[in-house]
Amino acid sequence: MILFLTGASGLVGSAFARAALRRGHRVVGAVGSYEGELEGVAKKISLDLTDEAATTAAVLDTFPDAIVNCAAVSVPEQCELDPARAQTLNVTLPATLARLAHHLSARLIHLSSEQVFDGTRATPYAPGDTPSPINLYARQKLESERAVRAAAPEFAVTIRAPLLMGDSPGGKRSLHERLLADWASGKTPRLYTDEFRQPCAAENLAEVMVELCERRDVRGEQHWAGAELLSRYDLGVKLRERFKLTEKQAPLAAVTRADTPEAAKKRQARLGLDISFLAGKLKTRAQTVAEQIEDLKVPPPVREWYFGQS
Repeated sequence: MILFLTGASGLVGSAFARAALRRGHRVVGAVGSYEGELEGVAKKISLDLTDEAATTAAVLDTFPDAIVNCAAVSVPEQCELDPARAQTLNVTLPATLARLAHHLSARLIHLSSEQVFDGTRATPYAPGDTPSPINLYARQKLESERAVRAAAPEFAVTIRAPLLMGDSPGGKRSLHERLLADWASGKTPRLYTDEFRQPCAAENLAEVMVELCERRDVRGEQHWAGAELLSRYDLGVKLRERFKLTEKQAPLAAVTRADTPEAAKKRQARLGLDISFLAGKLKTRAQTVAEQIEDLKVPPPVREWYFGQS
């Protein structure tokens, strides 16, 4: 299959390209300013995804069997700082890709977020539960889901993904990379003991996305995540242990939502996802946290500091 991939240099996009290569597909990957090599990308194109005409031309020129959208402004704070740009990438772009998928009769895989839910309940959210976004990023993601469904109901599947783990091309995007960078610079990361997430490895999510490219019987909004729900603080501790660092080398500050009441208004307390539908359909299985972090690498920006600790 020929796959057109946006966000090819991101954490999920780069993992998807590798997974697609393993299954024999050809990936045309759209990037912004990234200049490095990307394993699994047969053809890399520099593309301004905020330019609808240029994006349309690139997709039509590729004439893909499937379009995979991994591009987004995915940090809520960045959405607040530049809402117009975030709206273009988080809503306008997926709507455009959905119209193109319909025009080409191509499969569309669109990434959304667990954050479309408000995080106020103890039980996992199922795909059919009513979303209730509490920040701009989440509202944009929900808007994108509805635009995709409206434009390409027969071709599109939206995956609501959780907090993601993995090795990014630049070594600065995922949680363990940010934690190691903080420790290397002498900072003490503050992690919530009462915010719970169901993390997933980007590589594992990528395998799910490739499977969904290959079959068209799954449509609409679906959920995928890891096998365990745990607090952000507990996850930080597990990552510290994975890299065999001591509390002195890698300190963590345990905080609660009550410690930051204003910030907590735009943060979800508990985001568990019911993944039973996709788990029953696909060959890829959900991973435990131990499986997700087992193969994480020390990113290049902090290798000198890290190996100097031993």
